[in-house]
Amino acid sequence: MSVILASGSPRRKELLHMVTEDFIVHPVDADETLPQGMPVEMAAAYLADRKASACAAIFPDTVVIGCDTMVVLEDTIMGKPKDREDAYRMLRALSGETHTVMTGVSLYLGRQTTVFTSETQVTFYPLSDAEIEAYLDTGEPFDKAGAYGIQGKGALLVQRIEGDYFNVVGLPVAALSRQLAAFEKAVKRPKVHFRPDGLSGKG
Repeated sequence: MSVILASGSPRRKELLHMVTEDFIVHPVDADETLPQGMPVEMAAAYLADRKASACAAIFPDTVVIGCDTMVVLEDTIMGKPKDREDAYRMLRALSGETHTVMTGVSLYLGRQTTVFTSETQVTFYPLSDAEIEAYLDTGEPFDKAGAYGIQGKGALLVQRIEGDYFNVVGLPVAALSRQLAAFEKAVKRPKVHFRPDGLSGKG
């Protein structure tokens, strides 16, 4: 199955290899502003759909995968920290608490689409100031939602998880594999091949 991953995340690229080897990466710039009043539980799917839709406009004959992962604590979305102080604030808030990691995934083929959200509950150990400062010193938190990466040194902060580990990394691979298979059966599309220049064409 030829697909396009509308994300520049190296972690998602690595994980997608678990689902299929037949894909290319094409990140897009999409407006990530959430509509006022949108329920938190819909936000990740909404942003994933914006990204997939933008990429599908470029590649209408190929299945596109758009994703968005967010950390939510008590209905508050924690994005990527602006600076060290912001990262400290997030980690202090997460200390000793259980939060939800939501990954929205949107599949597009032309105007045909399906979207789903995977959720994982993550509980942090109570963290001392020294532990937080030591983690900040690694530089790892600053490009990650919620200011931590469970696949790296951030794993040392996590007491337990309930749900899909890979969802926390950024791509719920088992759910995606099943959704892709169902989507492929449900839609009709022309045969597509990838040219060496990375663009798609009908075969």
